[in-house]
Amino acid sequence: MNRIKSLFQKKRNDGKSVFITYLVCGDPDIKTTYNLMNIMVEAGVDIIELGMPFTDPIADGPTIQKGVERSLTKKTSLKDIFDVVKKFRKKNLHTPIVLMGYMNPIEKIGYEKFSLLSKNCGADGILIVDSPPEESKKINKILKNKDLCQIFLASPTTEQSRLKKIINSTSGYLYYVSIKGITGSKINNYKTIENRVNQIRIMSKNKIPITVGFGIKDKKTAKAISKFSDGIIIGSSVVELIEKNIHNKPIMFKNMKNYLKNIYKGMQNR
Repeated sequence: MNRIKSLFQKKRNDGKSVFITYLVCGDPDIKTTYNLMNIMVEAGVDIIELGMPFTDPIADGPTIQKGVERSLTKKTSLKDIFDVVKKFRKKNLHTPIVLMGYMNPIEKIGYEKFSLLSKNCGADGILIVDSPPEESKKINKILKNKDLCQIFLASPTTEQSRLKKIINSTSGYLYYVSIKGITGSKINNYKTIENRVNQIRIMSKNKIPITVGFGIKDKKTAKAISKFSDGIIIGSSVVELIEKNIHNKPIMFKNMKNYLKNIYKGMQNR
């Protein structure tokens, strides 16, 4: 069974929520990405979403956009991304990796090749931000044939008819965007998010895990969201921490581990 599916099944049986983090691959360089991936696992992270840098990250806020720019300055390529996952897999065979990005680079090398390279390097899922279910039938089929999950996004403004299509197309987990806007925005109302997550859960007949991202920055928000979701996703805060300590890697690694450990502890005491 796919690592993502196995993990959510185990966590659900244990009554636990899944801890997911995002970082831009190659920010500020590939070696640092590899080190941070290992630190994340040590801190309690269950799934790593690895951002594939693209020149026009339309869904991302200023913090992640800067991370993408730093990565592109180092000319990070898809090959670099596949290579770092392959290196990570030499020591870690259990932590699921999701490659997250935009359609353009995937279109460029072709669906079949991208899917094959993703599978061979040890990735478990793909999240393509600008590929809605209506336009994803071909790549969705190819990814499924390689036992790769395709994760889709849903938001507070997603209409019921579209939500059904998203639920039917997604596998692994559904990424619920908790608030309107871009990454890095602030959560103001937990109850609204909880109600929406429960609606999606009913619509999916509880067959697909619902994770929540955007706006989760600290132990308090992580604990609150993990009480009613199958997983929480933290991205902008991770990338911001990288930026703040970019000239002192030992401090970056130490602060990252402490920050994520604190989040993890909050999720355990929900």
